Amino acid sequence: MEPAAPANSRLSVWDLPANIFAVVMATGIVSLAVHGAGYHLLAHALFWLNIGLYVVLVVILLTRVLCYRANLVADLRSHAKAPGFFTLVAAPCVLGNQCVLLLGVSEAGLALWIVGLVLWLALTYAMVPGLMEGVAKPPLEEGLNGAWLLTVVGTQAVSVLACLLVPALAYSSPEVLLFVALAFWLVGSMLYIWLIALIFHRILFLPLPPGELTPPYWINMGAMAISTLAGVRLVAEANRMLLLTELLPFLRGMTLLFWATGTWWIPILLALGAWRHLVKRVPLTYEHGYWAVVFPLGMYTVCTQNLIRVFHLPFLEPISSVFVWVALVAWGLTFGGLGWHLVGLTVERTKQVKAVSVQDQERKPQAGEVLGDGSGSVARQTSSSPID
Repeated sequence: MEPAAPANSRLSVWDLPANIFAVVMATGIVSLAVHGAGYHLLAHALFWLNIGLYVVLVVILLTRVLCYRANLVADLRSHAKAPGFFTLVAAPCVLGNQCVLLLGVSEAGLALWIVGLVLWLALTYAMVPGLMEGVAKPPLEEGLNGAWLLTVVGTQAVSVLACLLVPALAYSSPEVLLFVALAFWLVGSMLYIWLIALIFHRILFLPLPPGELTPPYWINMGAMAISTLAGVRLVAEANRMLLLTELLPFLRGMTLLFWATGTWWIPILLALGAWRHLVKRVPLTYEHGYWAVVFPLGMYTVCTQNLIRVFHLPFLEPISSVFVWVALVAWGLTFGGLGWHLVGLTVERTKQVKAVSVQDQERKPQAGEVLGDGSGSVARQTSSSPID
Protein backbone atom coordinates (compact mmCIF):
# COMPACT_ATOMS: atom_id res chain seq x y z
CA MET A 1 0.00 0.00 0.00
CA GLU A 2 1.29 3.49 -0.88
CA PRO A 3 1.81 5.76 2.10
CA ALA A 4 -0.54 8.67 2.26
CA ALA A 5 0.92 11.98 1.20
CA PRO A 6 1.26 14.43 4.03
CA ALA A 7 -1.21 17.27 3.94
CA ASN A 8 0.06 20.79 3.41
CA SER A 9 3.66 19.61 3.42
CA ARG A 10 5.61 21.70 0.95
CA LEU A 11 8.92 20.37 2.24
CA SER A 12 7.95 16.77 1.53
CA VAL A 13 9.03 14.89 -1.56
CA TRP A 14 5.57 13.62 -2.43
CA ASP A 15 4.82 16.67 -4.62
CA LEU A 16 8.31 17.11 -6.04
CA PRO A 17 8.15 19.09 -9.34
CA ALA A 18 8.50 16.83 -12.36
CA ASN A 19 11.13 19.17 -13.80
CA ILE A 20 13.18 19.39 -10.60
CA PHE A 21 16.39 18.43 -12.43
CA ALA A 22 16.24 21.74 -14.29
CA VAL A 23 18.39 23.00 -11.40
CA VAL A 24 21.19 20.67 -12.53
CA MET A 25 20.69 21.59 -16.18
CA ALA A 26 20.89 25.32 -15.46
CA THR A 27 23.88 25.09 -13.12
CA GLY A 28 25.75 22.85 -15.56
CA ILE A 29 25.19 25.00 -18.63
CA VAL A 30 26.14 28.21 -16.80
CA SER A 31 29.33 26.44 -15.70
CA LEU A 32 30.11 25.61 -19.34
CA ALA A 33 29.27 29.18 -20.39
CA VAL A 34 31.74 30.76 -17.96
CA HIS A 35 34.29 28.09 -18.91
CA GLY A 36 33.94 29.10 -22.55
CA ALA A 37 34.43 32.73 -21.50
CA GLY A 38 37.71 31.85 -19.76
CA TYR A 39 36.61 31.87 -16.11
CA HIS A 40 37.85 28.39 -15.34
CA LEU A 41 37.93 28.60 -11.53
CA LEU A 42 34.28 29.67 -11.38
CA ALA A 43 33.37 26.97 -13.90
CA HIS A 44 34.95 24.28 -11.72
CA ALA A 45 33.23 25.62 -8.59
CA LEU A 46 29.86 25.39 -10.31
CA PHE A 47 30.75 21.91 -11.55
CA TRP A 48 31.35 20.54 -8.06
CA LEU A 49 28.23 22.28 -6.80
CA ASN A 50 26.34 20.61 -9.63
CA ILE A 51 27.65 17.20 -8.62
CA GLY A 52 26.25 17.75 -5.14
CA LEU A 53 22.92 18.98 -6.48
CA TYR A 54 22.59 15.97 -8.76
CA VAL A 55 23.32 13.48 -5.98
CA VAL A 56 20.85 15.15 -3.60
CA LEU A 57 18.09 15.26 -6.21
CA VAL A 58 18.65 11.62 -7.19
CA VAL A 59 18.27 10.61 -3.53
CA ILE A 60 15.09 12.68 -3.22
CA LEU A 61 13.70 11.19 -6.44
CA LEU A 62 14.43 7.64 -5.28
CA THR A 63 12.69 8.43 -1.99
CA ARG A 64 9.65 9.56 -3.92
CA VAL A 65 9.71 6.43 -6.07
CA LEU A 66 9.82 4.21 -2.98
CA CYS A 67 7.46 6.12 -0.69
CA TYR A 68 5.06 8.10 -2.88
CA ARG A 69 4.82 6.08 -6.05
CA ALA A 70 1.15 6.91 -6.57
CA ASN A 71 1.89 10.64 -6.77
CA LEU A 72 4.77 9.98 -9.18
CA VAL A 73 2.54 7.90 -11.46
CA ALA A 74 -0.10 10.64 -11.39
CA ASP A 75 2.47 13.15 -12.60
CA LEU A 76 3.60 10.78 -15.35
CA ARG A 77 -0.02 10.63 -16.55
CA SER A 78 -0.53 14.39 -16.47
CA HIS A 79 -0.21 16.17 -19.83
CA ALA A 80 0.82 19.38 -18.06
CA LYS A 81 3.47 17.81 -15.79
CA ALA A 82 4.81 14.74 -17.60
CA PRO A 83 7.11 16.56 -20.06
CA GLY A 84 9.07 17.88 -17.09
CA PHE A 85 10.49 14.40 -16.56
CA PHE A 86 12.67 14.90 -19.64
CA THR A 87 14.92 16.95 -17.37
CA LEU A 88 15.96 13.50 -16.12
CA VAL A 89 17.50 13.00 -19.57
CA ALA A 90 19.06 16.41 -20.08
CA ALA A 91 20.56 16.75 -16.58
CA PRO A 92 23.00 13.80 -16.75
CA CYS A 93 23.93 14.74 -20.31
CA VAL A 94 24.78 18.31 -19.29
CA LEU A 95 26.73 16.93 -16.34
CA GLY A 96 28.51 14.59 -18.76
CA ASN A 97 29.52 17.60 -20.87
CA GLN A 98 31.05 19.13 -17.76
CA CYS A 99 32.98 15.95 -16.98
CA VAL A 100 34.48 15.86 -20.48
CA LEU A 101 35.16 19.56 -21.01
CA LEU A 102 36.26 20.56 -17.50
CA LEU A 103 37.98 17.41 -16.24
CA GLY A 104 38.68 15.46 -19.42
CA VAL A 105 37.06 12.35 -17.90
CA SER A 106 35.38 10.80 -20.93
CA GLU A 107 34.50 7.59 -19.07
CA ALA A 108 32.30 9.52 -16.65
CA GLY A 109 30.77 11.33 -19.62
CA LEU A 110 29.99 8.00 -21.27
CA ALA A 111 28.36 6.64 -18.11
CA LEU A 112 26.15 9.72 -17.81
CA TRP A 113 25.31 9.54 -21.53
CA ILE A 114 24.12 5.95 -21.06
CA VAL A 115 21.96 7.07 -18.11
CA GLY A 116 20.44 9.83 -20.24
CA LEU A 117 19.89 7.49 -23.19
CA VAL A 118 18.15 4.84 -21.07
CA LEU A 119 15.88 7.42 -19.47
CA TRP A 120 15.12 8.93 -22.89
CA LEU A 121 14.06 5.51 -24.20
CA ALA A 122 11.87 4.88 -21.13
CA LEU A 123 10.13 8.25 -21.26
CA THR A 124 9.74 8.33 -25.05
CA TYR A 125 8.40 4.81 -25.50
CA ALA A 126 6.54 4.33 -22.20
CA MET A 127 5.39 7.70 -20.87
CA VAL A 128 4.56 9.41 -24.18
CA PRO A 129 2.48 6.48 -25.55
CA GLY A 130 0.68 6.39 -22.19
CA LEU A 131 -0.35 10.00 -22.67
CA MET A 132 -1.44 9.25 -26.23
CA GLU A 133 -3.57 6.32 -25.10
CA GLY A 134 -5.39 8.24 -22.36
CA VAL A 135 -9.16 8.56 -22.74
CA ALA A 136 -9.67 11.71 -20.69
CA LYS A 137 -7.43 14.42 -22.11
CA PRO A 138 -7.27 18.09 -21.14
CA PRO A 139 -8.04 20.91 -23.58
CA LEU A 140 -5.07 22.41 -25.37
CA GLU A 141 -4.86 25.48 -23.13
CA GLU A 142 -4.60 23.31 -20.01
CA GLY A 143 -2.39 20.46 -21.21
CA LEU A 144 0.09 22.33 -23.41
CA ASN A 145 2.81 24.72 -22.26
CA GLY A 146 6.45 25.48 -22.93
CA ALA A 147 7.56 22.54 -20.80
CA TRP A 148 6.61 20.20 -23.66
CA LEU A 149 9.74 21.42 -25.47
CA LEU A 150 11.79 19.64 -22.82
CA THR A 151 11.26 16.60 -25.04
CA VAL A 152 13.34 18.46 -27.63
CA VAL A 153 15.94 19.53 -25.07
CA GLY A 154 16.36 15.97 -23.76
CA THR A 155 16.69 14.56 -27.27
CA GLN A 156 19.25 17.12 -28.37
CA ALA A 157 21.20 16.70 -25.11
CA VAL A 158 21.81 13.07 -26.05
CA SER A 159 23.10 14.19 -29.46
CA VAL A 160 25.39 16.89 -28.03
CA LEU A 161 27.12 14.55 -25.57
CA ALA A 162 27.43 11.77 -28.16
CA CYS A 163 29.40 14.09 -30.45
CA LEU A 164 31.59 15.20 -27.57
CA LEU A 165 32.52 11.61 -26.73
CA VAL A 166 33.65 10.73 -30.25
CA PRO A 167 37.25 12.08 -30.16
CA ALA A 168 38.10 10.25 -26.93
CA LEU A 169 36.07 7.04 -27.06
CA ALA A 170 35.40 6.33 -30.74
CA TYR A 171 38.39 7.80 -32.50
CA SER A 172 39.12 4.73 -34.63
CA SER A 173 35.50 3.95 -35.55
CA PRO A 174 33.31 7.02 -34.94
CA GLU A 175 30.60 6.20 -37.46
CA VAL A 176 28.12 4.51 -35.10
CA LEU A 177 28.23 7.18 -32.40
CA LEU A 178 28.09 10.00 -34.93
CA PHE A 179 25.14 8.40 -36.70
CA VAL A 180 23.33 8.12 -33.37
CA ALA A 181 24.08 11.78 -32.72
CA LEU A 182 22.79 12.72 -36.17
CA ALA A 183 19.61 10.69 -35.71
CA PHE A 184 18.86 12.28 -32.36
CA TRP A 185 19.50 15.75 -33.78
CA LEU A 186 17.05 15.10 -36.60
CA VAL A 187 14.41 13.67 -34.26
CA GLY A 188 14.78 16.62 -31.89
CA SER A 189 14.45 19.03 -34.79
CA MET A 190 11.26 17.36 -35.96
CA LEU A 191 9.82 17.35 -32.44
CA TYR A 192 10.38 21.10 -32.28
CA ILE A 193 8.56 21.66 -35.56
CA TRP A 194 5.56 19.66 -34.34
CA LEU A 195 5.39 21.18 -30.88
CA ILE A 196 6.19 24.82 -31.61
CA ALA A 197 3.29 24.99 -34.07
CA LEU A 198 0.89 23.99 -31.27
CA ILE A 199 2.57 26.25 -28.72
CA PHE A 200 2.53 29.22 -31.11
CA HIS A 201 -1.17 28.59 -31.71
CA ARG A 202 -1.68 28.41 -27.93
CA ILE A 203 0.05 31.74 -27.33
CA LEU A 204 -1.29 33.66 -30.31
CA PHE A 205 -4.85 32.44 -30.86
CA LEU A 206 -6.11 31.23 -27.47
CA PRO A 207 -6.70 33.31 -24.33
CA LEU A 208 -3.52 33.46 -22.25
CA PRO A 209 -3.99 34.91 -18.75
CA PRO A 210 -0.79 36.42 -17.33
CA GLY A 211 -0.73 33.81 -14.58
CA GLU A 212 -0.41 31.09 -17.21
CA LEU A 213 2.43 32.77 -19.08
CA THR A 214 4.90 30.82 -16.97
CA PRO A 215 8.73 30.86 -17.21
CA PRO A 216 8.92 27.48 -19.04
CA TYR A 217 7.87 29.32 -22.21
CA TRP A 218 11.53 30.40 -22.35
CA ILE A 219 12.24 26.86 -23.50
CA ASN A 220 10.87 28.06 -26.86
CA MET A 221 14.29 29.68 -27.19
CA GLY A 222 16.26 27.13 -25.17
CA ALA A 223 15.20 24.25 -27.42
CA MET A 224 16.52 26.14 -30.44
CA ALA A 225 19.75 26.96 -28.62
CA ILE A 226 20.54 23.34 -27.78
CA SER A 227 19.56 22.31 -31.32
CA THR A 228 22.10 24.86 -32.54
CA LEU A 229 24.77 23.41 -30.25
CA ALA A 230 24.05 19.87 -31.46
CA GLY A 231 24.29 21.03 -35.09
CA VAL A 232 27.59 22.82 -34.43
CA ARG A 233 29.03 19.69 -32.81
CA LEU A 234 28.01 17.60 -35.83
CA VAL A 235 29.64 20.09 -38.21
CA ALA A 236 32.80 20.05 -36.09
CA GLU A 237 33.02 16.25 -36.36
CA ALA A 238 31.93 16.02 -40.02
CA ASN A 239 35.44 15.13 -41.24
CA ARG A 240 35.23 11.83 -39.32
CA MET A 241 32.26 10.47 -41.28
CA LEU A 242 31.57 10.57 -45.03
CA LEU A 243 27.81 10.95 -44.55
CA LEU A 244 28.26 14.05 -42.40
CA THR A 245 30.67 15.50 -44.95
CA GLU A 246 28.06 15.07 -47.67
CA LEU A 247 25.43 16.66 -45.43
CA LEU A 248 27.56 19.67 -44.47
CA PRO A 249 25.53 22.27 -46.41
CA PHE A 250 22.34 20.95 -44.85
CA LEU A 251 23.89 20.81 -41.36
CA ARG A 252 25.26 24.34 -41.60
CA GLY A 253 22.03 25.78 -42.97
CA MET A 254 19.79 24.14 -40.37
CA THR A 255 22.15 25.09 -37.56
CA LEU A 256 22.08 28.75 -38.57
CA LEU A 257 18.30 28.53 -38.90
CA PHE A 258 18.04 27.26 -35.34
CA TRP A 259 20.35 29.96 -33.98
CA ALA A 260 18.45 32.71 -35.79
CA THR A 261 15.11 31.37 -34.54
CA GLY A 262 16.37 31.20 -30.97
CA THR A 263 17.65 34.77 -31.24
CA TRP A 264 14.29 35.89 -32.62
CA TRP A 265 12.51 34.47 -29.57
CA ILE A 266 14.50 36.49 -27.01
CA PRO A 267 12.87 39.94 -27.55
CA ILE A 268 9.44 38.30 -27.78
CA LEU A 269 9.91 36.53 -24.46
CA LEU A 270 11.26 39.68 -22.80
CA ALA A 271 8.21 41.62 -24.00
CA LEU A 272 5.84 38.94 -22.70
CA GLY A 273 7.66 38.90 -19.36
CA ALA A 274 7.39 42.69 -19.08
CA TRP A 275 3.66 42.49 -19.86
CA ARG A 276 3.19 39.79 -17.22
CA HIS A 277 5.06 41.48 -14.38
CA LEU A 278 4.96 45.23 -15.15
CA VAL A 279 1.56 45.62 -16.82
CA LYS A 280 -0.47 42.83 -15.21
CA ARG A 281 1.40 43.08 -11.89
CA VAL A 282 2.06 39.36 -11.41
CA PRO A 283 4.42 39.27 -8.40
CA LEU A 284 8.03 38.39 -9.21
CA THR A 285 8.60 35.79 -6.50
CA TYR A 286 10.64 32.61 -6.55
CA GLU A 287 9.16 29.58 -8.26
CA HIS A 288 10.90 26.49 -9.55
CA GLY A 289 9.97 27.36 -13.13
CA TYR A 290 12.54 30.15 -13.23
CA TRP A 291 15.26 27.55 -13.75
CA ALA A 292 13.62 27.16 -17.17
CA VAL A 293 14.74 30.74 -17.85
CA VAL A 294 18.31 30.26 -16.61
CA PHE A 295 18.98 27.18 -18.74
CA PRO A 296 17.99 28.78 -22.09
CA LEU A 297 20.11 31.85 -21.31
CA GLY A 298 23.12 29.67 -20.52
CA MET A 299 22.53 27.42 -23.51
CA TYR A 300 22.21 30.40 -25.85
CA THR A 301 25.57 31.61 -24.58
CA VAL A 302 27.26 28.24 -25.06
CA CYS A 303 25.80 27.62 -28.51
CA THR A 304 26.87 31.10 -29.65
CA GLN A 305 30.40 30.55 -28.33
CA ASN A 306 30.65 27.31 -30.29
CA LEU A 307 29.02 28.79 -33.39
CA ILE A 308 31.64 31.56 -33.42
CA ARG A 309 34.48 29.04 -33.16
CA VAL A 310 33.30 26.39 -35.65
CA PHE A 311 31.59 28.64 -38.22
CA HIS A 312 34.26 31.37 -37.97
CA LEU A 313 31.89 34.21 -37.07
CA PRO A 314 33.96 36.49 -34.80
CA PHE A 315 31.54 39.41 -35.20
CA LEU A 316 29.10 37.52 -32.94
CA GLU A 317 31.51 37.62 -30.00
CA PRO A 318 29.84 40.66 -28.35
CA ILE A 319 26.63 38.63 -28.06
CA SER A 320 28.25 35.76 -26.19
CA SER A 321 30.29 38.18 -24.06
CA VAL A 322 27.13 39.89 -22.84
CA PHE A 323 24.98 36.81 -22.44
CA VAL A 324 27.51 34.96 -20.30
CA TRP A 325 26.98 37.62 -17.63
CA VAL A 326 23.23 37.68 -18.15
CA ALA A 327 23.13 33.92 -17.62
CA LEU A 328 25.40 34.09 -14.58
CA VAL A 329 23.36 36.85 -12.93
CA ALA A 330 20.13 34.98 -13.68
CA TRP A 331 21.59 31.84 -12.11
CA GLY A 332 22.75 33.75 -9.03
CA LEU A 333 19.37 35.40 -8.49
CA THR A 334 17.48 32.15 -8.98
CA PHE A 335 19.81 30.15 -6.74
CA GLY A 336 19.57 32.86 -4.08
CA GLY A 337 15.79 32.80 -4.43
CA LEU A 338 15.82 29.04 -3.97
CA GLY A 339 17.89 29.34 -0.80
CA TRP A 340 15.67 32.09 0.62
CA HIS A 341 12.56 30.09 -0.28
CA LEU A 342 13.86 26.99 1.52
CA VAL A 343 14.79 29.04 4.59
CA GLY A 344 11.31 30.57 4.65
CA LEU A 345 9.65 27.18 4.36
CA THR A 346 11.84 25.80 7.14
CA VAL A 347 10.96 28.68 9.46
CA GLU A 348 7.27 28.29 8.63
CA ARG A 349 7.40 24.55 9.29
CA THR A 350 9.18 25.13 12.62
CA LYS A 351 6.45 27.57 13.68
CA GLN A 352 3.74 25.07 12.72
CA VAL A 353 5.40 22.30 14.72
CA LYS A 354 5.73 24.56 17.77
CA ALA A 355 2.10 25.69 17.48
CA VAL A 356 0.89 22.09 17.33
CA SER A 357 3.06 21.21 20.33
CA VAL A 358 1.62 24.10 22.38
CA GLN A 359 -1.93 23.10 21.46
CA ASP A 360 -1.28 19.52 22.54
CA GLN A 361 0.05 20.70 25.90
CA GLU A 362 -2.97 22.97 26.45
CA ARG A 363 -5.38 20.14 25.69
CA LYS A 364 -3.71 17.78 28.19
CA PRO A 365 -5.59 18.08 31.57
CA GLN A 366 -3.63 18.25 34.80
CA ALA A 367 -3.86 15.27 37.14
CA GLY A 368 -4.87 17.45 40.09
CA GLU A 369 -7.69 19.03 38.10
CA VAL A 370 -9.10 15.63 37.22
CA LEU A 371 -8.99 14.49 40.83
CA GLY A 372 -10.49 17.73 42.06
CA ASP A 373 -13.33 17.54 39.55
CA GLY A 374 -14.00 13.99 40.57
CA SER A 375 -13.96 14.83 44.28
CA GLY A 376 -16.18 17.82 43.74
CA SER A 377 -18.58 15.71 41.79
CA VAL A 378 -18.68 13.12 44.52
CA ALA A 379 -19.13 15.81 47.14
CA ARG A 380 -21.96 17.41 45.21
CA GLN A 381 -23.63 14.03 44.81
CA THR A 382 -23.30 13.41 48.59
CA SER A 383 -24.73 16.77 49.55
CA SER A 384 -27.75 16.23 47.31
CA SER A 385 -28.57 12.77 48.64
CA PRO A 386 -32.19 12.13 49.79
CA ILE A 387 -30.86 10.61 53.06
CA ASP A 388 -29.90 14.12 54.16
